[in-house]
Amino acid sequence: MQISTSIKEATTEDIPVLINLAEATWSPTYRAILSQEQIDYMFDVIYTKEALLQQMQEGQQFFIMYEGSRPVGFASYSVKYAPEKVYKLNKIYLLPECQGKGYGRYLLKAVEKKVKQAGGAILDLNVNRYNKAKDFYERCGYHVHQQEDIAIGPYWMNDFVMRKSL
Repeated sequence: MQISTSIKEATTEDIPVLINLAEATWSPTYRAILSQEQIDYMFDVIYTKEALLQQMQEGQQFFIMYEGSRPVGFASYSVKYAPEKVYKLNKIYLLPECQGKGYGRYLLKAVEKKVKQAGGAILDLNVNRYNKAKDFYERCGYHVHQQEDIAIGPYWMNDFVMRKSL
């Protein structure tokens, strides 16, 4: 039996779905590389209803991926440097049981297509230097552009900035 997948643009009415997906994906994604305290702190900063609403109002475009009628992942992007046509993939997460099915690549390709349609020439993303997702991004054509350390409250994100020309 083949299950169909689809992607739809999220609206403010989808914020509860985004929160549920984030709750199911964040800890499994980061527990091997961040403390539970840091995971909890960052989640509370990024994934409250108010924080997601603000992100949408500031121009982040969100997408939800469905397997049949079940939401299984999400992504968001925004303009990073308009004059240079650089966009940023802010988020991409899949339920752990949906990883390895090609869904991540499908969702990433959908974002890349939207960025190109919006006039973007480059897509950047941040990935923690110890996150195994770095290998996935490299397989999708991204390369390490630079490193940066970002303070989030009392914690630090030690990231690679990865880049792909579209």
